[in-house]
Amino acid sequence: MNTGELTLESLAKRVAELERRLAQGQPAPARDWRRVVGMFDDSEIMPKVIAEGQAIRQADRQTAAEDRAE
Repeated sequence: MNTGELTLESLAKRVAELERRLAQGQPAPARDWRRVVGMFDDSEIMPKVIAEGQAIRQADRQTAAEDRAE
């Protein structure tokens, strides 16, 4: 199943398919992290998300260093 753009419609279809498989006793597909590699390469917002995450981690590092110095 293609997991391209996540919309309410595509999510509803995926849930319906999982429910159908569960009702039939078929296991859900295995999760594999490699399926998502590159998923957000064309996203305009991901560089901002990454930068914000790095800023948060850096602030945490700074706070921890200051706590150690006290």
